[in-house]
Amino acid sequence: MKNRAVVALFVAALLSLPALAQQQPAASTSQDQSSQTVTSSGSSATGKAPLQYESRQGFWGKVNPFARKKYVQRQTQPIRDRVNELDELTAANTKMIKDVDSRAQQGIQMASNKASEADQHAVDAGNKATTAQETATKANTRLTTVEGVVSNIDQYKSTNQTEIRFRPGQSVLSQNAKTALDQMAEPLKGQHGYIVEVQGFSSGKGQEAIGTSRKMADAVVRYLVENHEIPVYRIYVLGMGNAPVQTTTAEAGQKPKRMSGGRVEVSLMKNDLEQLATSSTAPAPAQ
Repeated sequence: MKNRAVVALFVAALLSLPALAQQQPAASTSQDQSSQTVTSSGSSATGKAPLQYESRQGFWGKVNPFARKKYVQRQTQPIRDRVNELDELTAANTKMIKDVDSRAQQGIQMASNKASEADQHAVDAGNKATTAQETATKANTRLTTVEGVVSNIDQYKSTNQTEIRFRPGQSVLSQNAKTALDQMAEPLKGQHGYIVEVQGFSSGKGQEAIGTSRKMADAVVRYLVENHEIPVYRIYVLGMGNAPVQTTTAEAGQKPKRMSGGRVEVSLMKNDLEQLATSSTAPAPAQ
């Protein structure tokens, strides 16, 4: 019996020697690697302490040189947990990077939109400035025109002249005289800045000739007022009697002639006020 016990102890000692030899280098290597990792980095990527090798395996772990299934699972479970934690951390970092990139792209797009809007505002401001400059130029031109018209408001120019003939001793308008007056007065409807000068001339002498010439001029004025509604304040009447007729340039140097019979000279005279009224009512150019 004693021999059998000694043999069993000897066999057990022989079997335990390889396991002890395999465990001691692995433990020392694991401890060296963990110490180097802690020394170099100070902490892991997850912020947790490095994994520690389980040195205590019990009696059968030291005796049996082969790795058991439960032992392998117990040793690899922390590694799997740490790998899962790293995967979750990587996924969180990826999501965070995508969020930052999305916000950066949104910021760039907003800045681009603001820059485009600012450019559009600048273009609109330039167009408005150009329009204001054009308006100011037109106003200045208009003011210059108005100043010229006001300065020449009493300067009338003869634009049309008609001569009406009367038979001796009569002051009745003939049909030809009415037609001539119609042609001259018809375009005056709605116009401004004009006056009608009516001068009567008659043969004879003294006050009698002046009175006759005034009657013929009054007949012309009456026809213009009643038939063409020309305001009386725009008509200037003058009885010239037997005053000599003004000579033209070709007849200069000759004696003035005295006309026989009666006649009335009707002159249409205008100033620049009509031109100003026409330009003010003209439609503005489309922009």
